[in-house]
Amino acid sequence: MIGDLLMVGALALAAFAFAVLVLKLPREGLTLFGAVLVFGIAGYASQGSPGQPAAPKAAAPVAGGQGAAMVEGRAALFGRTLAPPNYLLTSDAFARQGRFADAAALLQRGLAENPRDQESWLALAMALVGHADGFVTPAAVQAFARAEAIDPRHPGAAYFLGNAYLQSGEIVAARNVWSGLVARSPADAPWREGLSAEVARLDDMIARAPMLQGR
Repeated sequence: MIGDLLMVGALALAAFAFAVLVLKLPREGLTLFGAVLVFGIAGYASQGSPGQPAAPKAAAPVAGGQGAAMVEGRAALFGRTLAPPNYLLTSDAFARQGRFADAAALLQRGLAENPRDQESWLALAMALVGHADGFVTPAAVQAFARAEAIDPRHPGAAYFLGNAYLQSGEIVAARNVWSGLVARSPADAPWREGLSAEVARLDDMIARAPMLQGR
């Protein structure tokens, strides 16, 4: 179930990133668009049957769909003027197939020679999360931190780390990461309003669930 929700969350993130950076929706449109995505995920989680194949076709592999969504969502946040390094392209191909261990191993070798590539560190963090079936491991946290250290103004690392925490049920951790991103984002950042609303929603969720408050 966690893997299925991670796939849906990653697809939603890919759609949101596409709306921000490619379609360039106005801030009012982003708020509505983000709300639609949130309600869609909530409805899927409560009413859907993600593990049930639709007749007569067999269900598509979850890992592959999850990997493709992760790659598209991450790539949408980077406007490269030069082609990505070959190891990143190959690791993305592995991730699209759900081969997260292979993707992570290739990224680690590439980063040994190219340690200042922020997108590669973010790709590694996300591959490690995928390999752990959606859980945020210490190695993934370290990779997210390396990505953020290269350019603290870029929202990618905190955005996807918060999403990974949320999808794995770490509500307070997700709230804290996203709250920090909002606090240090420029007032006119296109993601700020929608993410502020998400933080408020998580605050309300935490307030209604006392068992979360001490975590």
